[in-house]
Amino acid sequence: MVETILIVLHVVVCFFLVFVVLLQSGQAADLAGAFGGGGSQTALGMRGAATILQRLTTVAAILFMVTSLTLGIVGRTETSVIDDLETPASVPAEGSEQASASDDGVSREQ
Repeated sequence: MVETILIVLHVVVCFFLVFVVLLQSGQAADLAGAFGGGGSQTALGMRGAATILQRLTTVAAILFMVTSLTLGIVGRTETSVIDDLETPASVPAEGSEQASASDDGVSREQ
């Protein structure tokens, strides 16, 4: 029950995060921004106050990380899916008798 609620919350947060990121405009959306020029905009410089979209993006990203980690912890099981598989009985391949009869293990039929 808890896992189902977390999955639904996680999907809602994912869609909200995508929506909020797509609403934002790029910092250097012109042609100069594609080649590294951004005028006075720098990566570590002053950018001004954060807009509501930037704050919503930050909150959505934090919620996404929290729900991801929580789902990973809640969904963890002690057994593996591979442990549940049955191992098939080994069946010798066709022609294996012929290969073992040759001297060096390579059949030389022409």
